[in-house]
Amino acid sequence: MKTELREPALSHAVIAEAVRLIEEVGPLDDAAALREALAQPSPDDVTRISRRALALGQRIGLQTELTRARHWAPWVAVGLVALIVMAGLGLTGSVIGGSERRINIMTALVSLLGVHVFTLLLWLLGLAGPWRSFNGSLGWVWLALTARVAGGRHGQAPALLRAATELLTRARLLPWAFGLVSHAIWALSFVVVLAALLFALAFRSYTLSWETTILEPGFFVRGVQVLGWLPGWLGFPVPDAATVLMSPGPIGASVSSGGSGQRAWAWWLTGCIVVYGLLPRLFFVALAAWIWRRRRGALQPDLSLPYYRKLLARFEALAPAAIVDADGGTAWQRTPDGLSAADASDALMLVGFELPPETPWPPGTPHLEAVRTLRIDGSAPARRQLLDTAAQVRPRVLVMMCRAASSPDRGIERLLRELLGHCGECRLWLVGETSDGRQRWRRWLHDVGLERITADDDVPAVLRAAT
Repeated sequence: MKTELREPALSHAVIAEAVRLIEEVGPLDDAAALREALAQPSPDDVTRISRRALALGQRIGLQTELTRARHWAPWVAVGLVALIVMAGLGLTGSVIGGSERRINIMTALVSLLGVHVFTLLLWLLGLAGPWRSFNGSLGWVWLALTARVAGGRHGQAPALLRAATELLTRARLLPWAFGLVSHAIWALSFVVVLAALLFALAFRSYTLSWETTILEPGFFVRGVQVLGWLPGWLGFPVPDAATVLMSPGPIGASVSSGGSGQRAWAWWLTGCIVVYGLLPRLFFVALAAWIWRRRRGALQPDLSLPYYRKLLARFEALAPAAIVDADGGTAWQRTPDGLSAADASDALMLVGFELPPETPWPPGTPHLEAVRTLRIDGSAPARRQLLDTAAQVRPRVLVMMCRAASSPDRGIERLLRELLGHCGECRLWLVGETSDGRQRWRRWLHDVGLERITADDDVPAVLRAAT
């Protein structure tokens, strides 16, 4: 059964790249795959390469493992989301779960945003660095775990994983693809954390404060104002200096701020998590998705690589020969009627025209014992010798043996027209295993007005009919 191109283009590119990586170790037996790729006309080289890769991939199990990976990818993503959410809930619980219901506002902020800010900065720095900078990102972890679950350490999963990363790197999509997954997981975790935090603050009474041993109270006043500037633009209240200073001081005195001050602290903490945690991740999710849509067309095999250049050369060598030097106009002269039965002799003539050196001559068949044979190389002197011999012999039937895979041109057309004037009947014996070649010759004979010349692939039958 022939492999059809029905999967997404990214799957085709990954399989083609994986086949290239596998063949770096040693070439695969691709005779059948090449025939399948050439069986249907291809609009471009990438499609032809994909057809060959899909045929080879089906044989060595690439499609099977890729299908398993696509099945497991959402579940691995769900597992990572659950893990990050549980970690976020754990942090939230450590912030609001104390028996004294006291929340150190600065410690809570660092606990909830610290890892997020650190990983986000690493991702931003990695945009200008090598792709290995993203090996620790959640996107890379998701892709590696998916490959591990789908194929384990054995099989073709490592080749598929490497193929996917190299394709993404070449298309300048690796940080954005990994970032899309990573930012989406972080954004979902912040949604869960905010929901848990708001639920706790809404239905339980907490005391929010700051504490310090070595810092001045002015440091916290400035810090709260600076961090609250952006949340303030979105409508979140920012504690003023008096509210900040009313909280416990350097030695951790008792809280003296009222209920309105506590509400301001709670909304300030919530606004900081929204503005510095959730919104940046949502922004980069949208940006990564937009860049993915813009650049995903570049996820194709790099035809400039030596591997693909050699492969395209093999395709070109195996492709059926095309008719060259075609004449788009009418026939250059009238087709001769041929010799009448009275003018032609009873002789039969067999001509080998431009046959490969390994072709035996004359062909081993008992019907050729009384046949005049001549083999020529297609040069001008050899053609003149053929015409002179045909003029002397005046055969009743002249059979020209040609390769079916060769390309008919106007030179052969002129030769056949001249031979028709020196024989009673002219036929072509097309040798070779390509039926497409024989059909091409027959169409060509019709197109140039040489319908009188028949093209056969069984010369004994031709000679038996002539005797």
